[in-house]
Amino acid sequence: MNGFIVELENRPGELARLSEAIAGKGINLTSVSATTVGDRGAVALMTNDEAGTRAALRDGNFSFREIEAVPVSLEDRPGALAEVARRLANSGVNIEALLVTALGGGKVSIALLTADPARTRSLVGATTPTGA
Repeated sequence: MNGFIVELENRPGELARLSEAIAGKGINLTSVSATTVGDRGAVALMTNDEAGTRAALRDGNFSFREIEAVPVSLEDRPGALAEVARRLANSGVNIEALLVTALGGGKVSIALLTADPARTRSLVGATTPTGA
């Protein structure tokens, strides 16, 4: 399972342009997060069709990175994310993006996008995704 980090300009219409490019290929966003800093923005996203998303981003001339997403289940309580983030930080693993993938039953499911997914899995107790 992979996520994408897409770089955009911080101006009206950029998120619309991105989401239209993906929707135009019949692809559903399954998780998305966006932010801006100054004149730049970034959107982290996951979809139901990675190959189609890759093609849509290339066809739209978007600047993007595709990164393996490591699924992690956290207890829905104060400090749960802090513990995972500190464990990764202390081991030199940088979190490039975090996406919430599900909420409920006292749990928060997230996907961590890091430069070292294998190490991330070992540090947070995640399992290797099927087919990886």
